[in-house]
Amino acid sequence: MAEAPEARDEWRVEAELDEPDDERSLSERLRALELDDQARERLSDRVIVTRDGPRVFLYAGDEGAAREAERVMRDLLAADGLSATVSLTRWHPVEEDWKDASAPLPTSEAELEAERERRLAAETREVAEEGEFDWEVRVELEGHRATADLAERLEAEGLHVVRRWRYLLVGVLTEEGGSELADRILAEAPPGASARVEPRFSEPTHPLLVFFESR
Repeated sequence: MAEAPEARDEWRVEAELDEPDDERSLSERLRALELDDQARERLSDRVIVTRDGPRVFLYAGDEGAAREAERVMRDLLAADGLSATVSLTRWHPVEEDWKDASAPLPTSEAELEAERERRLAAETREVAEEGEFDWEVRVELEGHRATADLAERLEAEGLHVVRRWRYLLVGVLTEEGGSELADRILAEAPPGASARVEPRFSEPTHPLLVFFESR
């Protein structure tokens, strides 16, 4: 049986309040732990509370703590007469997404591959919408001509390539895909070439500075 990558179990309770003005009161009560003694003991160290506009999130490290947090959330909402949609989800590290708590983590190779495909599809949509890649392969070759030739071949494959002198930045969707591309580039490139995959900077950085700063 295939095994998913080891990762810390993560659970999340989300309450999306119907009235945005209600979220501050609920969030402040949770942060201050103005709860009964039993709930305070159960949630104080095991649950992290955050909020984003009308949504309040409670993060827990195991199912038991998450379900207790869900119960406390529902009790608080009922006590204050607040209306909200409450959901319990679990982080799926392969798909990199929050899924309903009833969905088990993948165990078979087929299930793992299905999650990889869904993640790839989501990242493809994200690139199409935002025009940015999360990862890039950074390539350095010894000659300008070899760099130009490689850039042309990669662009012919439909890859997004930035070329500056003897350096290339190739946008990729995933770290795994970037590693495969880097290995292929090294196998096909002239001796002396280097290629590595790294997360893309959140702010635009001049390609030459990227190489110089990383040395």
